[in-house]
Amino acid sequence: MSKTSFLYIIIIASAFVGLNALFTMNEKEQGLVLQFGEPKRVVQSSGLHFKLPLIQNVIKYDRRILEYDLPVEEVIAVDKKRMLIDSFTRFKITDPLEFYKTVGNESSVRNRLNSNVISSLRRVVGRVTLDELLSKERGNIMENIKVEVNNEASRFGIEIVDVRIRRADLPEANSQAIYERMISERVREAKEFRAKGSEVAQKIRAEADKEKTVILAEATRKSEILRGEGESKAIDIYADAFEQDSDFYSFYRSMQAYGNVLGEDGTTMILSPDSEFLEFFNSSKGKAR
Repeated sequence: MSKTSFLYIIIIASAFVGLNALFTMNEKEQGLVLQFGEPKRVVQSSGLHFKLPLIQNVIKYDRRILEYDLPVEEVIAVDKKRMLIDSFTRFKITDPLEFYKTVGNESSVRNRLNSNVISSLRRVVGRVTLDELLSKERGNIMENIKVEVNNEASRFGIEIVDVRIRRADLPEANSQAIYERMISERVREAKEFRAKGSEVAQKIRAEADKEKTVILAEATRKSEILRGEGESKAIDIYADAFEQDSDFYSFYRSMQAYGNVLGEDGTTMILSPDSEFLEFFNSSKGKAR
């Protein structure tokens, strides 16, 4: 082998070793330097880094927040109502060394999270009612789940950033039963409203009838008073007028009596000729005897 060829081999080998001794980390990555599978150091800063060529290698992990969708799980609330919970969790790797020792990769940690989150979900939701889960308390419930899961997740070198419940639905059978119960409740409320409305209507009618009776009675009283006053004034006027000629007054009253008695109905009366009723018939001049 010539010296030139040997020099080329040395240059190529040096370049290979040099390139193998360098590695880079970007701002989205973190990792471990391993030597024959044994962790030697943690690399969490971005940029160019060095390692021993050939005998050391680098494994990289994502340092961003990761998301894991949990399968829909059926849980039982404290009021014995079954619910289908659709949830997800967000986490990030905070300790690559502990993460490598306990779970090794993201696929394994997702399996661990699945069991831990579901267990915490069952415990926390099992202490609340369906109404609380569907109210403003939902935020506190999710925070309690996150705290419980974090207590377990810290052993894996990860931090749970958030646990969220997307949906909390009732199973089909329960939904139908609750739907029918809601219909019954609405029908009952409608009947109560109608009954209260009828009661109020009856009170209004009774008050109106009472006011009507009072108004009519008052109007009748006033009309009788006015009629009596009018008749009294009429009598006074008649009296004042007839006092001026008593004979004419007697004649006028007799004529009224004749008109009332001897009407057009063919009334027949048998009276004594000297009856006072016929006194104006016994005088040719129409004067009383």
